[in-house]
Amino acid sequence: MWKAPFKGESTGGKCRSGRPAKKGFKFVSPYEGGSTMIYIGHFLHTTNQEEKDERNRRHGEFSMIVGADDPKLAVEHFKQRLIEYRQSSDFFQGDCAIFFTQLVEFENPPQKRPVMLNYKSYAGDPILPFIGCTAPSEAEDGCRIYDWRDNEPEIDGQKERIFLEFRC
Repeated sequence: MWKAPFKGESTGGKCRSGRPAKKGFKFVSPYEGGSTMIYIGHFLHTTNQEEKDERNRRHGEFSMIVGADDPKLAVEHFKQRLIEYRQSSDFFQGDCAIFFTQLVEFENPPQKRPVMLNYKSYAGDPILPFIGCTAPSEAEDGCRIYDWRDNEPEIDGQKERIFLEFRC
C-alpha cells in the first residue's frame, strides 16, 4: 500500500524494498492510524463459475473508494459493501470469487496533477464486448455495454469520439 501525500513530503528516496521511491509517493505501514484518509481498493472477480457454457461465466475487475481512519477499517467497509452488492444486485451471481489486489491510501486528493491508477495494456486488437458500471447503487446500476468496431469503442451502440491521439 502506498500513501500519496501531495504536500511536498519527502519519501526518503527509497522504498522498503530498496528500490528508488516514486516522486510524490510515500510508502507507509498498513496500520499507521490517524486522521480520515481516502482508500481505493482494487479487486478482480469471477462469477457464475458453475455454468458449463464458458460464455455464461464472467470475470472482471472493479475499484471501490471509501474514507476511513485506518486501512483495517477501510477493508471492513469494502467487505461489508460487497456483501450488500451480492444481496441487492446481479453483480456477483452464482459461484463467485473476489480477489483484493490493491489498497491505495490518499491523505489528500491530488490537486492540478491527476494520478493515474490501474493502467492496463492487453495484447492484440480489442474484440470482446464487456459490461461496465460506474458508481452502481441499489437505486441504479449505471451499467453500459462497451463494444469494439474496427478498433474503436462503442458504448451502448454509440460510437465514441477520440479524446486525445498520438501518432508516430
